[in-house]
Amino acid sequence: MRALFIVNPQATTTTSRTREVILGALASELDITVAETEYRDHAVVLAREAAADGHELVLSLGGDGTVNEVVNGLLATPEGLKRPRYAVIPGGSANVFIRALGVPGDPVEATGAVLEAVREGREREINLGRITSDQDDRYFTFCAGFGWDADVVQQVEHERANGRKATPALYAEVAVKLFFQGDIRDPSLSVVSRGRTLEEVYFALVTNTTPWTYAGALPLQPTPASRFELGLDAFALTHSSHALTGWVLSQMFFPKGLPARGDGYATWHDQDSLLISSSHPRAFQIDGEYLGEREQVNFHSVPKALRIVC
Repeated sequence: MRALFIVNPQATTTTSRTREVILGALASELDITVAETEYRDHAVVLAREAAADGHELVLSLGGDGTVNEVVNGLLATPEGLKRPRYAVIPGGSANVFIRALGVPGDPVEATGAVLEAVREGREREINLGRITSDQDDRYFTFCAGFGWDADVVQQVEHERANGRKATPALYAEVAVKLFFQGDIRDPSLSVVSRGRTLEEVYFALVTNTTPWTYAGALPLQPTPASRFELGLDAFALTHSSHALTGWVLSQMFFPKGLPARGDGYATWHDQDSLLISSSHPRAFQIDGEYLGEREQVNFHSVPKALRIVC
C-alpha cells in the first residue's frame, strides 16, 4: 500500500529517535513517503495532493493542529480522485482527537496499532464539524470554541512563541489566570439552533465528540453524549458568577461528565447545524488552534466525512 507519512518535526512529545523507530516500523509494511511540515497549513497542502500522487493512505505524526490540517487537506481532495484513508499517530501535548478515537497515547504503541488495523482492514467512518463565516470554510474534528477557551489557546500560543513548552501544566496555568482576569464575564454571545435562540452567553463550545479537552489524564466533558457518529453538541455558559462557573467546570471532570441540564449553563445534542454570534469580535478556536476574532460563525455536521484506519 502506498502511504504518505506527514510529520510535524516540532511535535512536542516525540524525539528524532522515536520518529526513526516509527518510520522503520511503517516502512517494513508500507510503501512509505515521508514529508515534513515546514510552515502553518503545510499539512493541508500535502494531504490535498496525496491522492493525485497515488497514495491510498495518509498518516500523520503530530498534535491536534497537525490532525486538523491533514483532515482539511483530505477533504479538499480534487473531484474525481479517491480520497485516501487516514491514520493518526500522537505527537502533541493533548492529542484529544487521537485519544477520543481510542488510539494508544504512546506513539510507538500507536504505530503498532495502526499497522495491525492496516493488516486487518479495520476502518471506521466518522462525522466532522464544519465552520463557515465571512473568513472561514474549514472542518474541525472534535471542538470549536468562542470566548474563554479560545483566549486560553491564544495565550498558550503566545507563551510557546516565547519559548515555553505547551504542557498540560501551562494550559492549566493560563486557564486559571484567564478565568479570573479574562472576558469570561462578557455576555456578548448568542446561540441559535432549530429556531431556539439563547442570548447573553458568556462562553460557548461546539463539539463533535467527547471529551472537549484533557487536563493531563483527566477528560473534561461538557457534552458527554457527543459522538463521532452523531451530529454536533454544544455547551453555553449562561452565568457569570465565579463560584457557579467554577462549580459547572468542576462537574465536567466527573466520569459521566456534565449533566445535560443544570444551573448556569445550557446544552444541545445531535444538531445538524448551529449559529453562534457575538455583539463584538471575540476570540475563536477550532481543535485547539486559534483562528482570531470572529463575530458570527455557522456550524454544520458533515456525516461520514472521513475514513479512519484504527
